[in-house]
Amino acid sequence: MTTATMTPATTATAVEPPARISPRRTMRHALTLAWRNIAQLKHSPEKLIDVTLMPIIFLLLFLYVFGGAVEGSTHAYLQLLLPGLVAQMAMFATMGLGTALNEDIHKGVFDRFRSLPIARSAPLIGTVLGDTVRFIIVMVVLVGFGSALGFRFHTDPLSVLGAFALAYVFYLAVCWISMLIGLVAPSPETVQGLAFIWVMPLTFGSSILMPNTSTMPGWLEAWAKVNPVSHLAEAVRALTVGGDVGNHVWYTLAWAAGIVVVTFPLAMFMYSRRS
Repeated sequence: MTTATMTPATTATAVEPPARISPRRTMRHALTLAWRNIAQLKHSPEKLIDVTLMPIIFLLLFLYVFGGAVEGSTHAYLQLLLPGLVAQMAMFATMGLGTALNEDIHKGVFDRFRSLPIARSAPLIGTVLGDTVRFIIVMVVLVGFGSALGFRFHTDPLSVLGAFALAYVFYLAVCWISMLIGLVAPSPETVQGLAFIWVMPLTFGSSILMPNTSTMPGWLEAWAKVNPVSHLAEAVRALTVGGDVGNHVWYTLAWAAGIVVVTFPLAMFMYSRRS
């Protein structure tokens, strides 16, 4: 009788999370779940098709459609286009994250996470960190294919590393927008449509394809100047091919911080309601 009575209590104690989990343990839990997401890619490599083909398609399309008109030659335009596409690909690479999250929620994966004695935020943070693989792949393909077409870095290695580090920081911030969409979307099929609604104005209403925004209508030029994607693109250009960095790096970091401050609490709130 005593054993039967104590068994449920013992089981409950085993799965009950601590009242407060330290930031160190939270990060350890998140990294464990991040590795889970990375390991899954071995069994589903087709999930990386978009980040493998997207940079090639966009680079070829924009280079040979706009190259002669914007800079007079495709070679000259390539030096401006590829750094801009670093910013664009950082945005587009986050779109698959919301879909994958929404699918996991519908499959009950996150319900199982809730039963584990881990930090409540660990599954979301782990999902974002695990998506780093997509960022690395899209950047390697973009730079590798661009180099084959004639792109060359004109700054020192430290500046180039700083450019991609800045893009990665902004990428992690934007991931939380994709996470939020994945949490509020009713189905995985609707995530991509909702993601395009906010990604398209940010990417194409910027200086990614055309550094000189003075030819744009006044309202669009004003938008492009405050657009965080424009600041990221200009910072990456200056750090990789040369030029005045100005305040673009600080604006990009400020935007990244602002995005996380707003979207992370909202994502946690929606996660607690949906999972």
